[in-house]
Amino acid sequence: MEALNHSLFLLINATPASPTWLLALALATFIAKALIAIVPLLIVALWLWGPRDRVASQRVLVLKTGMALIYALAISWCIGQLLPHPRPFAIGLGYQFLHHAPDDSYPSYHGTTIFTFALAFLFWHRRWSGVILLAVGCAIAWSRAYLGVHWPMDMLGGFLVGLLGCLASHLAWQSYGARMLATVHELYRALFALPIRKGWIQD
Repeated sequence: MEALNHSLFLLINATPASPTWLLALALATFIAKALIAIVPLLIVALWLWGPRDRVASQRVLVLKTGMALIYALAISWCIGQLLPHPRPFAIGLGYQFLHHAPDDSYPSYHGTTIFTFALAFLFWHRRWSGVILLAVGCAIAWSRAYLGVHWPMDMLGGFLVGLLGCLASHLAWQSYGARMLATVHELYRALFALPIRKGWIQD
């Protein structure tokens, strides 16, 4: 498995001789660093705005996704502590084009975050939205390996941990999801009373 991981990484990883490598590196750097911002932006937008008949279901989605992310990142951290794995540049393999601390790489936090989010939308929103976010996740996964800071298996690990996070969130929601939604909604109404009253955001 480790040999396959190394082979796949070297197949994806950029080199100074890569065709049009400057342009590709600029695109990969943007994808690797900035595209993950879609996660908090979508969560905030879905909570604050939307058609009145859909806001309630959107907020359920937001909370279930948030729970899934918390579970997934906790699982990811535990795996990293139990099964530490060096990054490619830490063992002198391939080329590194993105600055990163030489900490443990498996599973990828970026991969875990975006794939958890994509899977949550696939399971609990609309299939097309989940597919689009999975494509974004694959682009981020490619960029992290292309720039030399992650192994391909780190990203596969992020996908699998995302599945576990969604499963844990689904099970937990059946136990206390409705109570948590009611509590968070009341807190939201208290903190954002003015913009709600002005009609800037949904009640």
